[in-house]
Amino acid sequence: MGDRQVVDVFDDIRALLPVLRERAGQVEEHRQISADVIGQLTDIGFFRLLQPRAFGGFEADPRDYYAAVRSLASACGSTGWVASVVGVHPWQLALFDPRAQQDVWGENRDTLVSSAYAPMGRAIPSDGGFFFSGRWSFSSGSAHADWVLVGGLVVDDADEPIDFRTFLVPARDYRIDDVWHTVGLRGTGSNDIVIDDVFVPDHRTLSFASTVRCSGPGQAINTAPLYRLPFSAVFSTTITAPIIGMADGTYSAFTTFQTGRTAAVSPLRLSDDQFMQAALAQSARDIELSWMQLERNFSEMLDFAHADVRIPVSLRVKTRRDQVSATGMAVGAIDRLFDHSGGGGLRTDTPIQRFWRDAHAGRAHVINDPHQPLVLFGRSELGQDIHDAWV
Repeated sequence: MGDRQVVDVFDDIRALLPVLRERAGQVEEHRQISADVIGQLTDIGFFRLLQPRAFGGFEADPRDYYAAVRSLASACGSTGWVASVVGVHPWQLALFDPRAQQDVWGENRDTLVSSAYAPMGRAIPSDGGFFFSGRWSFSSGSAHADWVLVGGLVVDDADEPIDFRTFLVPARDYRIDDVWHTVGLRGTGSNDIVIDDVFVPDHRTLSFASTVRCSGPGQAINTAPLYRLPFSAVFSTTITAPIIGMADGTYSAFTTFQTGRTAAVSPLRLSDDQFMQAALAQSARDIELSWMQLERNFSEMLDFAHADVRIPVSLRVKTRRDQVSATGMAVGAIDRLFDHSGGGGLRTDTPIQRFWRDAHAGRAHVINDPHQPLVLFGRSELGQDIHDAWV
Protein backbone atom coordinates (compact mmCIF):
# COMPACT_ATOMS: atom_id res chain seq x y z
CA MET A 1 0.00 0.00 0.00
CA GLY A 2 3.02 2.27 -0.31
CA ASP A 3 3.02 5.10 2.21
CA ARG A 4 -0.70 4.92 2.96
CA GLN A 5 -1.78 5.09 6.59
CA VAL A 6 -4.96 4.03 8.38
CA VAL A 7 -6.07 7.68 8.45
CA ASP A 8 -5.95 7.69 4.63
CA VAL A 9 -8.32 4.72 4.56
CA PHE A 10 -10.78 6.65 6.75
CA ASP A 11 -10.57 9.71 4.51
CA ASP A 12 -11.37 7.60 1.46
CA ILE A 13 -14.24 5.84 3.23
CA ARG A 14 -15.82 9.20 4.06
CA ALA A 15 -15.57 10.19 0.41
CA LEU A 16 -17.22 6.91 -0.61
CA LEU A 17 -20.23 7.15 1.73
CA PRO A 18 -22.46 9.30 -0.55
CA VAL A 19 -22.03 6.74 -3.34
CA LEU A 20 -22.96 3.89 -1.00
CA ARG A 21 -26.10 5.71 0.17
CA GLU A 22 -27.15 6.37 -3.40
CA ARG A 23 -26.64 2.75 -4.43
CA ALA A 24 -28.17 1.05 -1.37
CA GLY A 25 -31.43 0.35 -3.17
CA GLN A 26 -29.58 -1.15 -6.16
CA VAL A 27 -27.57 -3.38 -3.84
CA GLU A 28 -30.81 -4.79 -2.46
CA GLU A 29 -32.28 -5.26 -5.91
CA HIS A 30 -29.23 -7.08 -7.25
CA ARG A 31 -28.71 -9.09 -4.02
CA GLN A 32 -24.97 -8.41 -4.24
CA ILE A 33 -22.45 -5.70 -3.56
CA SER A 34 -21.19 -4.53 -6.94
CA ALA A 35 -17.72 -5.55 -8.06
CA ASP A 36 -17.04 -1.84 -8.50
CA VAL A 37 -17.60 -1.09 -4.80
CA ILE A 38 -15.56 -4.12 -3.72
CA GLY A 39 -12.83 -2.83 -6.01
CA GLN A 40 -12.96 0.62 -4.44
CA LEU A 41 -12.78 -0.82 -0.92
CA THR A 42 -9.82 -2.91 -2.05
CA ASP A 43 -8.07 0.04 -3.65
CA ILE A 44 -8.35 2.24 -0.57
CA GLY A 45 -6.92 -0.54 1.60
CA PHE A 46 -9.94 -1.39 3.73
CA PHE A 47 -9.46 -5.15 3.39
CA ARG A 48 -5.84 -4.82 4.52
CA LEU A 49 -6.62 -3.20 7.86
CA LEU A 50 -6.30 -6.47 9.81
CA GLN A 51 -3.85 -8.08 7.38
CA PRO A 52 -0.31 -8.86 8.61
CA ARG A 53 2.45 -6.45 7.68
CA ALA A 54 4.38 -9.43 6.31
CA PHE A 55 1.84 -9.48 3.48
CA GLY A 56 1.36 -5.74 3.00
CA GLY A 57 -1.28 -5.14 5.64
CA PHE A 58 -1.72 -2.40 8.23
CA GLU A 59 -2.08 -4.58 11.36
CA ALA A 60 -4.47 -1.84 12.46
CA ASP A 61 -5.97 -1.36 15.89
CA PRO A 62 -9.21 -3.42 15.83
CA ARG A 63 -11.09 -0.42 17.23
CA ASP A 64 -10.17 1.46 14.06
CA TYR A 65 -11.30 -1.46 11.96
CA TYR A 66 -14.70 -1.61 13.62
CA ALA A 67 -15.06 2.17 13.35
CA ALA A 68 -14.48 1.87 9.59
CA VAL A 69 -17.11 -0.89 9.39
CA ARG A 70 -19.54 1.22 11.40
CA SER A 71 -19.09 4.11 8.99
CA LEU A 72 -19.69 1.94 5.90
CA ALA A 73 -22.80 0.36 7.41
CA SER A 74 -24.24 3.79 8.23
CA ALA A 75 -24.55 4.33 4.47
CA CYS A 76 -25.56 0.83 3.35
CA GLY A 77 -26.22 -2.02 5.75
CA SER A 78 -25.39 -4.79 3.28
CA THR A 79 -22.15 -3.13 2.21
CA GLY A 80 -21.07 -2.66 5.82
CA TRP A 81 -21.93 -6.27 6.64
CA VAL A 82 -19.98 -7.76 3.73
CA ALA A 83 -17.02 -5.44 4.32
CA SER A 84 -16.92 -6.41 7.99
CA VAL A 85 -17.15 -10.16 7.48
CA VAL A 86 -14.78 -10.38 4.53
CA GLY A 87 -12.39 -7.85 6.05
CA VAL A 88 -11.91 -9.79 9.28
CA HIS A 89 -10.68 -12.96 7.58
CA PRO A 90 -7.09 -11.70 7.17
CA TRP A 91 -6.97 -11.67 10.97
CA GLN A 92 -7.71 -15.37 11.21
CA LEU A 93 -5.60 -16.28 8.20
CA ALA A 94 -2.69 -14.70 10.08
CA LEU A 95 -3.02 -17.55 12.61
CA PHE A 96 -2.69 -20.25 9.94
CA ASP A 97 0.51 -21.96 8.90
CA PRO A 98 2.63 -19.41 6.97
CA ARG A 99 2.38 -21.70 3.93
CA ALA A 100 -1.40 -21.14 3.86
CA GLN A 101 -0.89 -17.39 4.04
CA GLN A 102 1.54 -17.68 1.13
CA ASP A 103 -1.01 -19.74 -0.81
CA VAL A 104 -3.58 -16.93 -0.51
CA TRP A 105 -1.47 -13.78 -0.63
CA GLY A 106 1.73 -14.92 -2.31
CA GLU A 107 0.75 -13.74 -5.80
CA ASN A 108 -1.95 -11.21 -4.92
CA ARG A 109 -2.03 -9.51 -1.54
CA ASP A 110 -5.54 -8.24 -2.26
CA THR A 111 -7.04 -11.74 -2.50
CA LEU A 112 -10.30 -11.94 -0.55
CA VAL A 113 -11.67 -14.79 1.57
CA SER A 114 -15.28 -15.50 2.56
CA SER A 115 -16.44 -17.89 5.28
CA ALA A 116 -19.08 -20.19 6.75
CA TYR A 117 -17.91 -21.43 10.14
CA ALA A 118 -20.62 -23.86 11.20
CA PRO A 119 -19.11 -27.37 11.40
CA MET A 120 -21.20 -28.71 8.52
CA GLY A 121 -18.32 -30.46 6.76
CA ARG A 122 -16.91 -33.96 7.25
CA ALA A 123 -13.17 -34.45 6.97
CA ILE A 124 -11.52 -37.87 6.63
CA PRO A 125 -7.81 -37.91 7.55
CA SER A 126 -5.40 -38.92 4.82
CA ASP A 127 -1.66 -38.66 4.28
CA GLY A 128 -0.76 -34.98 4.55
CA GLY A 129 -4.31 -33.69 4.96
CA PHE A 130 -8.01 -34.50 4.68
CA PHE A 131 -10.64 -35.46 2.14
CA PHE A 132 -13.41 -32.98 2.77
CA SER A 133 -17.10 -32.56 1.85
CA GLY A 134 -20.07 -30.50 2.98
CA ARG A 135 -22.58 -27.73 2.38
CA TRP A 136 -22.53 -24.44 4.27
CA SER A 137 -25.05 -21.61 4.36
CA PHE A 138 -24.65 -17.85 4.75
CA SER A 139 -21.24 -17.15 3.15
CA SER A 140 -21.54 -13.38 2.85
CA GLY A 141 -19.66 -11.78 -0.04
CA SER A 142 -18.65 -15.18 -1.42
CA ALA A 143 -19.04 -14.02 -5.04
CA HIS A 144 -16.08 -11.65 -4.54
CA ALA A 145 -13.74 -14.15 -2.85
CA ASP A 146 -11.17 -16.56 -4.27
CA TRP A 147 -10.97 -18.67 -1.10
CA VAL A 148 -13.33 -19.69 1.69
CA LEU A 149 -12.90 -20.60 5.36
CA VAL A 150 -15.37 -23.31 6.38
CA GLY A 151 -15.89 -25.37 9.51
CA GLY A 152 -15.74 -29.14 9.60
CA LEU A 153 -15.55 -32.12 11.91
CA VAL A 154 -12.67 -34.53 11.50
CA VAL A 155 -14.07 -38.05 11.84
CA ASP A 156 -12.48 -41.42 12.56
CA ASP A 157 -13.08 -44.74 10.82
CA ALA A 158 -16.37 -45.10 12.70
CA ASP A 159 -17.48 -41.66 11.48
CA GLU A 160 -17.21 -40.29 15.01
CA PRO A 161 -15.97 -36.68 15.44
CA ILE A 162 -12.44 -36.38 16.83
CA ASP A 163 -11.66 -32.72 16.07
CA PHE A 164 -13.26 -29.46 14.93
CA ARG A 165 -11.15 -27.54 12.42
CA THR A 166 -11.39 -24.59 10.07
CA PHE A 167 -10.54 -25.46 6.48
CA LEU A 168 -9.14 -23.04 3.90
CA VAL A 169 -10.33 -23.98 0.41
CA PRO A 170 -9.68 -22.32 -2.99
CA ALA A 171 -12.57 -21.35 -5.27
CA ARG A 172 -11.66 -24.04 -7.82
CA ASP A 173 -12.62 -26.66 -5.21
CA TYR A 174 -16.11 -25.42 -4.34
CA ARG A 175 -19.25 -24.09 -5.95
CA ILE A 176 -21.63 -21.35 -4.86
CA ASP A 177 -25.37 -22.05 -4.88
CA ASP A 178 -27.46 -18.89 -5.27
CA VAL A 179 -30.10 -19.29 -2.54
CA TRP A 180 -30.04 -15.88 -0.82
CA HIS A 181 -33.63 -14.56 -0.97
CA THR A 182 -34.36 -12.74 2.30
CA VAL A 183 -36.25 -9.89 3.91
CA GLY A 184 -33.14 -8.16 5.22
CA LEU A 185 -29.45 -7.86 4.35
CA ARG A 186 -30.61 -8.78 0.87
CA GLY A 187 -27.51 -7.32 -0.75
CA THR A 188 -24.96 -9.47 1.08
CA GLY A 189 -25.04 -12.39 -1.36
CA SER A 190 -24.81 -14.79 1.59
CA ASN A 191 -25.11 -17.91 -0.54
CA ASP A 192 -24.30 -21.58 0.04
CA ILE A 193 -20.86 -23.14 -0.36
CA VAL A 194 -20.74 -26.75 -1.59
CA ILE A 195 -17.62 -28.94 -1.47
CA ASP A 196 -17.58 -32.48 -2.87
CA ASP A 197 -14.73 -34.71 -1.67
CA VAL A 198 -11.73 -32.45 -2.22
CA PHE A 199 -8.30 -32.84 -0.67
CA VAL A 200 -7.25 -30.13 1.79
CA PRO A 201 -3.59 -30.23 2.87
CA ASP A 202 -2.98 -30.12 6.58
CA HIS A 203 -1.31 -26.69 6.46
CA ARG A 204 -4.58 -25.19 5.22
CA THR A 205 -6.44 -26.26 8.35
CA LEU A 206 -6.47 -24.91 11.88
CA SER A 207 -7.88 -26.63 14.95
CA PHE A 208 -10.62 -24.58 16.56
CA ALA A 209 -9.10 -25.42 19.94
CA SER A 210 -5.94 -23.58 18.87
CA THR A 211 -8.03 -20.65 17.71
CA VAL A 212 -9.77 -20.41 21.08
CA ARG A 213 -6.40 -20.55 22.86
CA CYS A 214 -5.22 -17.63 20.69
CA SER A 215 -2.38 -19.77 19.42
CA GLY A 216 -1.58 -20.83 15.90
CA PRO A 217 1.45 -21.58 13.74
CA GLY A 218 1.08 -18.23 11.98
CA GLN A 219 2.02 -16.39 15.15
CA ALA A 220 5.61 -17.45 14.52
CA ILE A 221 5.75 -14.69 11.89
CA ASN A 222 2.80 -12.51 12.95
CA THR A 223 3.73 -11.43 16.45
CA ALA A 224 1.62 -8.26 16.79
CA PRO A 225 -0.70 -8.05 19.84
CA LEU A 226 -3.62 -7.92 17.39
CA TYR A 227 -3.18 -11.64 16.75
CA ARG A 228 -3.33 -12.53 20.43
CA LEU A 229 -6.94 -11.38 20.81
CA PRO A 230 -9.64 -14.04 21.29
CA PHE A 231 -11.60 -15.26 18.29
CA SER A 232 -14.80 -14.97 20.34
CA ALA A 233 -14.33 -11.21 20.68
CA VAL A 234 -12.96 -10.42 17.23
CA PHE A 235 -15.58 -12.31 15.25
CA SER A 236 -18.61 -11.49 17.37
CA THR A 237 -17.81 -7.78 17.22
CA THR A 238 -17.46 -8.16 13.45
CA ILE A 239 -21.20 -8.88 13.44
CA THR A 240 -22.19 -6.19 15.94
CA ALA A 241 -20.21 -3.26 14.48
CA PRO A 242 -22.24 -3.05 11.25
CA ILE A 243 -25.50 -3.21 13.20
CA ILE A 244 -24.41 -0.19 15.24
CA GLY A 245 -23.57 1.47 11.92
CA MET A 246 -27.10 0.73 10.72
CA ALA A 247 -28.38 2.43 13.86
CA ASP A 248 -26.28 5.48 12.97
CA GLY A 249 -27.77 5.48 9.49
CA THR A 250 -31.29 5.17 10.87
CA TYR A 251 -30.70 8.02 13.29
CA SER A 252 -29.39 10.31 10.55
CA ALA A 253 -32.22 9.42 8.17
CA PHE A 254 -34.80 9.84 10.91
CA THR A 255 -33.68 13.32 11.95
CA THR A 256 -33.65 14.43 8.32
CA PHE A 257 -37.05 12.83 7.73
CA GLN A 258 -38.67 14.54 10.73
CA THR A 259 -37.49 18.05 9.91
CA GLY A 260 -40.48 20.00 8.65
CA ARG A 261 -42.80 16.96 8.68
CA THR A 262 -46.38 17.71 9.80
CA ALA A 263 -48.94 15.40 11.37
CA ALA A 264 -51.78 14.14 9.19
CA VAL A 265 -54.41 15.24 11.72
CA SER A 266 -52.75 18.44 12.96
CA PRO A 267 -50.90 21.46 11.58
CA LEU A 268 -48.18 20.92 14.20
CA ARG A 269 -44.71 19.96 13.06
CA LEU A 270 -43.86 16.46 14.23
CA SER A 271 -40.37 17.63 15.10
CA ASP A 272 -42.03 19.55 17.96
CA ASP A 273 -43.58 16.38 19.39
CA GLN A 274 -42.04 15.92 22.83
CA PHE A 275 -42.59 12.16 22.81
CA MET A 276 -40.68 11.89 19.55
CA GLN A 277 -37.92 14.10 20.94
CA ALA A 278 -37.63 11.84 23.97
CA ALA A 279 -37.45 8.76 21.73
CA LEU A 280 -34.69 10.46 19.75
CA ALA A 281 -32.73 11.11 22.93
CA GLN A 282 -33.13 7.52 24.12
CA SER A 283 -31.96 6.13 20.80
CA ALA A 284 -28.93 8.43 20.71
CA ARG A 285 -28.02 7.28 24.22
CA ASP A 286 -28.32 3.59 23.36
CA ILE A 287 -26.23 3.91 20.20
CA GLU A 288 -23.48 5.72 22.09
CA LEU A 289 -23.51 3.26 24.99
CA SER A 290 -23.41 0.24 22.72
CA TRP A 291 -20.24 1.53 21.07
CA MET A 292 -18.61 2.56 24.34
CA GLN A 293 -18.98 -0.99 25.66
CA LEU A 294 -17.16 -2.46 22.70
CA GLU A 295 -14.34 0.09 22.75
CA ARG A 296 -13.80 -0.28 26.50
CA ASN A 297 -13.49 -4.05 26.35
CA PHE A 298 -11.11 -4.01 23.40
CA SER A 299 -8.96 -1.45 25.18
CA GLU A 300 -8.69 -3.79 28.16
CA MET A 301 -7.95 -6.83 26.00
CA LEU A 302 -5.28 -4.96 24.05
CA ASP A 303 -3.54 -4.06 27.32
CA PHE A 304 -3.20 -7.77 28.09
CA ALA A 305 -2.18 -8.58 24.50
CA HIS A 306 0.55 -5.91 24.50
CA ALA A 307 1.87 -7.38 27.76
CA ASP A 308 1.72 -10.85 26.17
CA VAL A 309 -0.49 -12.03 29.03
CA ARG A 310 -3.40 -14.39 28.43
CA ILE A 311 -6.68 -12.49 28.49
CA PRO A 312 -8.63 -13.69 31.55
CA VAL A 313 -11.87 -15.59 31.14
CA SER A 314 -13.70 -12.93 33.17
CA LEU A 315 -12.89 -10.32 30.51
CA ARG A 316 -13.72 -12.70 27.68
CA VAL A 317 -17.19 -13.45 29.01
CA LYS A 318 -17.77 -9.77 29.76
CA THR A 319 -16.83 -8.94 26.18
CA ARG A 320 -19.38 -11.43 24.85
CA ARG A 321 -21.98 -10.15 27.32
CA ASP A 322 -21.47 -6.61 26.11
CA GLN A 323 -21.34 -7.61 22.44
CA VAL A 324 -24.80 -9.20 22.48
CA SER A 325 -26.06 -6.32 24.65
CA ALA A 326 -24.67 -3.79 22.18
CA THR A 327 -26.49 -5.50 19.34
CA GLY A 328 -29.70 -5.45 21.36
CA MET A 329 -29.37 -1.76 22.22
CA ALA A 330 -28.61 -0.78 18.62
CA VAL A 331 -31.59 -2.73 17.28
CA GLY A 332 -33.75 -1.28 20.05
CA ALA A 333 -32.70 2.23 19.04
CA ILE A 334 -33.67 1.48 15.43
CA ASP A 335 -37.02 0.04 16.51
CA ARG A 336 -37.79 3.13 18.56
CA LEU A 337 -37.07 5.45 15.65
CA PHE A 338 -38.96 3.25 13.22
CA ASP A 339 -42.00 3.32 15.52
CA HIS A 340 -42.00 7.13 15.35
CA SER A 341 -41.57 7.30 11.58
CA GLY A 342 -45.24 6.85 10.76
CA GLY A 343 -46.50 5.60 7.44
CA GLY A 344 -43.87 7.60 5.59
CA GLY A 345 -41.14 5.44 7.07
CA LEU A 346 -42.61 2.40 5.32
CA ARG A 347 -41.97 3.72 1.84
CA THR A 348 -39.50 1.57 -0.06
CA ASP A 349 -37.60 4.67 -1.16
CA THR A 350 -36.74 5.64 2.42
CA PRO A 351 -33.60 4.23 4.08
CA ILE A 352 -35.31 3.90 7.48
CA GLN A 353 -37.24 0.77 6.57
CA ARG A 354 -34.17 -0.75 4.89
CA PHE A 355 -31.99 -0.23 7.95
CA TRP A 356 -34.79 -1.64 10.10
CA ARG A 357 -34.97 -4.82 8.01
CA ASP A 358 -31.19 -5.16 7.71
CA ALA A 359 -30.61 -4.75 11.45
CA HIS A 360 -33.18 -7.39 12.35
CA ALA A 361 -31.66 -9.75 9.80
CA GLY A 362 -28.24 -9.13 11.37
CA ARG A 363 -29.59 -9.72 14.85
CA ALA A 364 -30.75 -13.17 13.75
CA HIS A 365 -27.10 -14.26 13.39
CA VAL A 366 -26.31 -16.96 15.94
CA ILE A 367 -23.53 -14.80 17.45
CA ASN A 368 -26.20 -12.35 18.56
CA ASP A 369 -28.26 -14.88 20.51
CA PRO A 370 -27.97 -13.36 23.99
CA HIS A 371 -28.79 -16.39 26.11
CA GLN A 372 -25.53 -18.33 26.15
CA PRO A 373 -23.22 -15.31 26.63
CA LEU A 374 -25.35 -14.01 29.49
CA VAL A 375 -25.41 -17.42 31.18
CA LEU A 376 -21.64 -17.73 30.79
CA PHE A 377 -21.12 -14.35 32.40
CA GLY A 378 -23.42 -15.32 35.27
CA ARG A 379 -21.56 -18.59 35.80
CA SER A 380 -18.25 -16.77 35.81
CA GLU A 381 -19.46 -14.24 38.38
CA LEU A 382 -20.60 -17.09 40.62
CA GLY A 383 -17.24 -18.81 40.44
CA GLN A 384 -18.46 -21.73 38.36
CA ASP A 385 -16.38 -23.41 35.67
CA ILE A 386 -16.67 -22.12 32.13
CA HIS A 387 -16.52 -24.71 29.36
CA ASP A 388 -17.39 -23.06 26.11
CA ALA A 389 -15.72 -22.95 22.71
CA TRP A 390 -16.52 -19.25 22.31
CA VAL A 391 -14.35 -17.94 25.13
